[in-house]
Formats: sequence, structure tokens, C-alpha cells
Amino acid sequence: RRFHFERIGRLFENKVHTTVLEVDLDRMIHNLNYFRSLLTGGERMMAMVKASGYGSGTFEVAHMLQQQGVDFLAVAFADEGVTLREAGITMPVVVLNADADSFETMIDYRLEPEIYSLSSLRSFAEAVRRSGETHLPVHIKLDTGMHRLGFTGEQIEAAIAALKETPEVYVRTVFTHLAGSDEARHDDFTRRQIALFRTWSDRIVGAFPDLRILRHVENSAGIERFPEARFDMVRLGVGLYGIGFDHPERLLPVSTLRSRIVQIKEIPEGDTVGYGRHGVAQGHPLRTATVPIGYADGLDRKLSRGKWSFVVNGRKAPIVGNICMDTCMIDVTGIEAREGDEAVVFGEGASVEEMARVLETIPYEVMTSVSTRVKRIYTKE
Repeated sequence: RRFHFERIGRLFENKVHTTVLEVDLDRMIHNLNYFRSLLTGGERMMAMVKASGYGSGTFEVAHMLQQQGVDFLAVAFADEGVTLREAGITMPVVVLNADADSFETMIDYRLEPEIYSLSSLRSFAEAVRRSGETHLPVHIKLDTGMHRLGFTGEQIEAAIAALKETPEVYVRTVFTHLAGSDEARHDDFTRRQIALFRTWSDRIVGAFPDLRILRHVENSAGIERFPEARFDMVRLGVGLYGIGFDHPERLLPVSTLRSRIVQIKEIPEGDTVGYGRHGVAQGHPLRTATVPIGYADGLDRKLSRGKWSFVVNGRKAPIVGNICMDTCMIDVTGIEAREGDEAVVFGEGASVEEMARVLETIPYEVMTSVSTRVKRIYTKE
């Protein structure tokens, strides 16, 4: 144990895979515990591992969450849940975009569907009957203002009646999705959503007094910003991966996308670099470094021509010219850089939030855009 062989293993992995996404599971546990510290009433926790754990990886993150005693995992599609089951995850897994074509698979793998309409309820109940199973759990989605999926207020009584006529299933949770809980300008709307949910879910819970139905509303921003609405459970998503709202300083970034310099070139004044010749050694020679990461790896092409900088030996190195499919060039003029040196794409000194601002998008998109061909490496002491 004292020789720390896993560190040697990581060193060799880094040598084999030039471009890697390094995920720090200890930091993720820190973030999990921060949000847990906000729960003062014994609320349960559902953790989002959809989209391959927001780009961080599926099984490794799910396994850590299972070890940490999280109550539920949530995925977007049934095949993500199947992957978790086949990898040995045994805890409850909710499928948020459950469709009729996947219901039989979900039953086989003990995955629990979100039910958002009478037709989805009937389809799942029919699949349960065909399978010979009885009394399987479902999660009822209410549409309080997101207007994506879910029962509306006018449909509550019909949903209750249908559930009472469907002994094949029982309600495990009732929930809704907040549309703007991360922005103060939407706070009145968010409070209206919470009030509607309280009223509508009261009717469902009251209709099934023999069930212990859990209610949940809050996402990561909601956990921080609306303590009055934690109900029985909260859903932790992007906060787990280090993106905060009210207190971002309390969270730690968990992912670092890093590569290595494979070649350094001296570009004479007036010469150009890359496709379209948009990189120009203007007014002085350039020293460029080629790094094997491109838009096929998830490095957005809109970051070309100096819009983004890598970090090389603690210094910012702007992207020169256009990003290529598999490589890009960065300006290391005046930086002590050699072939083989590390280049941080995002991580310490170049955060995901900063990249999202440059791209005029959200951190979720940056994180989930890292291609599956980029090797994931997990660290945990």
C-alpha cells in the first residue's frame, strides 16, 4: 500500500493516451458532501448520471455514488441504465426519457420509468402484464411550467384514476422540473412552480395513503437557493461535477481535459498556420505547438483564432488559426515549452465555466461534448 502503485499506473496511462479527461472522484465526493450538508431534514438524494455522467463517465461515477449511499441514480435513456446494470450497479435507477419501445428492456433490467402521460402509463402497465411481473415502481412527472413532459393540473384526477385501475404499478415518487431555479430573475416563476407542485402532488399522495410516495423538485441550483422546497428528496446534477450557483467557491472542479505537445515549429514572419490560413505570424515570428486534440474530440471549432487558450507550464497559450478535426496549434512564443509537455485544455487555470462564456453556452454543453474517443482516467486516493 505504501508504494502507491496506482500512481505509477496513471503515469503509464498518460503516456499511452496523449489526450485524456482526468476525473477526480475525491473532488466529486467533496461536492456531494457539500450538497448533503445543506439537507437538514433527512431528505434523500437522487444523482444524475445521464449523458455518461455529464461527460465524466458512467460506471465509475455510478459506482462511487453507490458506495457513498446515494438513494437513486437517474439516466436519460434505457440503454444507459442497462450499461449500469451490466457493470454491477444494483441501486434503483430511474429512466427519465422512458419510451414504450424500451419498456420490456427496462423491466428485464429492473429500471424504473418516468411516467409523464396516460399513454405512457398504459403502455408500461401492458408491458408489465406481458412480462408476468406485478407491482413495479413508477415515477410520476408533473408539468408545472417547464412544458416539456409531464401531467398538467387538469390531468391530475385522470392520472389518479388510471393509477388506481393499474395494479401492475405503484407510485414511488412524484416530481417536477424547475425551469429557471439558477437565475434570480425567475424566482417568482420558480416559487409558482413549487406552489403548483405542492398542490398537485398533495392530491396524488392523498389518493394513495398506503404508499410512502417521495416528492422531489429541486435540482442543483434549487438545493442551494430554495431550502423551503426540498420535500422528501433532491436531484443533484451539475453541482456534483463542480458547477455551482450561489456558492461556487464551495465546490471543486472534477474534470481536467489535458493533452501533450507533439511538435514545436518556428513560423517565420508572414507565414500562415492551419486551414484557411487564418493563423498569421504578423509583425514577428511565431513559435507554435501542435496538440493532438480537435473538434472530433469535442474542442469546439468556435474557439479557434485566439478565442481560447490552453495552459502550458502555467502560461496561457492561445489557439492559432482554425482548430482541425484531430489537432490544433497553439502559440507558445515566449513560453518555455518542449515536445512532450502537458497542455491543459480546461481545468486549473482554464475553467469549464470560462469556456462556456466564450462559447455563449452553458457548462453542461462543454462537459458533455468531450468525445468518447478521449480516454477517461479516474483518480482517487
